[in-house]
Amino acid sequence: MPYVNIQVTREGVTPAQKAELIAGVTQLLVRVLDKQPATTHVVIQEIELDNWGVGGLPVPEFRKQAAS
Repeated sequence: MPYVNIQVTREGVTPAQKAELIAGVTQLLVRVLDKQPATTHVVIQEIELDNWGVGGLPVPEFRKQAAS
């Protein structure tokens, strides 16, 4: 029973995009590992930008520095 956790920043990922991710990851596991779609679990977590860090900084600060 595969379990895949996809984490993205909360920046407007649409329900259609989430459905496409779920279908795509499921099909990848079917094709590569011969897993059954009925027992494949895909979870998408949306993380607030302040709770995501890059380069030792929260994403908003990292982006400010990268833009300057």
